[in-house]
Amino acid sequence: MSTNPYATPKAAVADEPVPQGEYVPGGKGVPAARGWNWIADGWALFKTAPGTWIGIILVFAVIFIAMALVPFVGPIAQNLLMPVFMGGIVAGCRAIDDGSGLQFNHLFEGFKARFGTLVAVGALYLAGFIAVLVVVMLITGASVFAIFLAGGGQDPNMGAGAALGIVLAVLIVIALTLPLVMAIWFAPALVMFHDLGAVEAMKASFTGCLRNIVPFLVYGLIGMLLAIVASLPLMLGWLALGPVFAASVYTAYRDIYLR
Repeated sequence: MSTNPYATPKAAVADEPVPQGEYVPGGKGVPAARGWNWIADGWALFKTAPGTWIGIILVFAVIFIAMALVPFVGPIAQNLLMPVFMGGIVAGCRAIDDGSGLQFNHLFEGFKARFGTLVAVGALYLAGFIAVLVVVMLITGASVFAIFLAGGGQDPNMGAGAALGIVLAVLIVIALTLPLVMAIWFAPALVMFHDLGAVEAMKASFTGCLRNIVPFLVYGLIGMLLAIVASLPLMLGWLALGPVFAASVYTAYRDIYLR
């Protein structure tokens, strides 16, 4: 340790949190080109620790596949826990930002911080999706709804009326589920970083998405192209694209909700 009183002062700057910016309630609108930047910035976060990112995504995928194999309870658990895992992932992204670095245990950070609120976000999403299915059943009828749930839209013996009913059901599900997705997209980050309640976070997430429809269209189009490319070599490209998409949720949050 140097005792020279005239030496240049040194500090462990990497250990000091980077200022994250002032929170903008409801988010702000950003230019359309930012849709691409969210993905590019997600790639930059991925490059800081690619091995850790791949491990996180693989374990995350295994957990959700295992839950899907459990009848009835599994899909419910998936919906309830998705925001919890996403809360941990965005916390890992912020750790990269503040210099402490991504760790594998960030995947489970949401179970230690704000767990109840994150589960509540998942519960509200699940309740909303069930409400969407009820609306579909009321509009299309119980028989068409049963065919829709069973995936019977590919049955060659199905009548034209039922086929039209299936198409209508799909369109209704897409139209009514999109607002739900908008409400949950940024909710884990808003819960983790700003102590918002479940309903408040989902409202703020929906507003932020609504104010940035055009950037999200750019984001979605580029994302679809990248997904096609990633799927070609035996889906191996998803080892990188999966983490990039996950990180892009954080980079978009940072862009929209921080000033």
